[in-house]
Amino acid sequence: MGYMLSLILLALLAHATSISCQNILEQRLNIIILAGQSNMAGRGGVANHSVGGIPTWDGDVPPQCQPNPWIFKLSADMAWVEAREPILADIDVKKTNGIGPGTAFANAVLSKDPNFGLVGLVPCAIGGTHLSQWQKGGFLYEQLVKRAQMALRSGGAYKAMLWYQGETDTIYKQDVELYQGRLKRFFNDLRSDLQAPRLPIFQHSK
Repeated sequence: MGYMLSLILLALLAHATSISCQNILEQRLNIIILAGQSNMAGRGGVANHSVGGIPTWDGDVPPQCQPNPWIFKLSADMAWVEAREPILADIDVKKTNGIGPGTAFANAVLSKDPNFGLVGLVPCAIGGTHLSQWQKGGFLYEQLVKRAQMALRSGGAYKAMLWYQGETDTIYKQDVELYQGRLKRFFNDLRSDLQAPRLPIFQHSK
């Protein structure tokens, strides 16, 4: 009897999750793009294993990063799913991902404004990338635009982009000298291609 009850509860939970994901298309989404390198992809709680030296995530999710029924993410296969850490596990697939700033940011916005509505996170960050790889015409740039446009077609509006990148561009002097110009061009191109000239961009360079 207990086993059957557990199966029924699991079925009901799966059905409820499916319905909530379907209903997202019936509500206006507040789209927030997550782009940059490792710190945006999420390295919180990731450390090298003491024996094999293999990076692992400790699985600890801080209170500010807990799942919220009002926060979704666009998965790698372009489907809206509940946002759960690690947010970029299916995007930054060659690295071990942990906690990033995306969910914490969305939860902070919702706590400040409970009437903000549904949040649609669009993860695009890839660890270890140079700013030159995010220039228009490059694979990362085109993927970002493609994913952002797909999110918009679900209904809603762009609200912001969180940009966390820069450490990789401190290795060579040329990259340091060109960084400001490349960043300005990247932001201008992106706003133009997304037809969002006033898109707020919150930048953290590290």
